[in-house]
Parts: sequence; structure tokens; C-alpha cells
Amino acid sequence: MKIPRNGKTYSINEGYYVHFPDGVKKFIKYCQEEDPKTNRPYSSRYIGSAVADIHRNLINGGIFIYPITSQNPKGKLRLIYESNPLAFIIEQAGGKATDGLKRILDLEPASIHQRTPFFIGSPEMVDVASEFMTKHATVNV
Repeated sequence: MKIPRNGKTYSINEGYYVHFPDGVKKFIKYCQEEDPKTNRPYSSRYIGSAVADIHRNLINGGIFIYPITSQNPKGKLRLIYESNPLAFIIEQAGGKATDGLKRILDLEPASIHQRTPFFIGSPEMVDVASEFMTKHATVNV
């Protein structure tokens, strides 16, 4: 199975928008802007289950984001037993998984329950999200 290189769907709980860092806010606005060259605007589809959202994006293309927030400054998903397994599956299908800046599978765990922000899905979409995170790296959460 191969994930599409790009997609038309972004999955994020926009109810926490005011608590997201600037890079995530700007990426969401980018996804919502109309641009015929990049097939935007993208469709927002958030089921509320990482597995279901990621499965849909694996088949149709897209990105799932679970960023840091002011309430969860280290992220919410656990690196070892949530993010790593999903990242492994998506990478085997040709996708990407990052913490917004670094590849998930390259992160060295410091503790068994370590948490991490999570950006996963079609490689082109994850790359664009990472560009926004890099450009707006000041963490104003």
C-alpha cells in the first residue's frame, strides 16, 4: 500500500486553535486559502480518533496533526506506544511523520511515557507543515 504524495484533507482539532503555536495556526490558514495550483482549499476532516483519521489519510492522502498546546506544551500523544507505531506504518507506505521539525522515528525517548507533537501523512503535506513550523519556530503557545 502506498500513501498518496499529497492530499486534500487536513485533520486537526480546530477547537484548540487559540492554544496552537503560530506555525500550526499559519499552516491551517494555508490549508483554508484558495489556490488552484495546489488544489486548495483543503477539506477539514477530524474524526477525533488518530487511527481513523490516519487510516483515511493513508488511503486518500492528507495530514493529521496533534500539535503542542498551551495546556500540553510537550504534546499529548505518547512517543513510544502511540506515535512510533503509527509513524512506522505510514513511513512503510511512503509517508512522513514528524514532531513538526524532526522525524518521529529519530527521536530518542527520555522516558517511557514521553509525549510529543505529531504531524503525519502524505509526504508533501508534512513537508509544507514542517516549513511553517520551522519558519515560525518561536513557540508562542
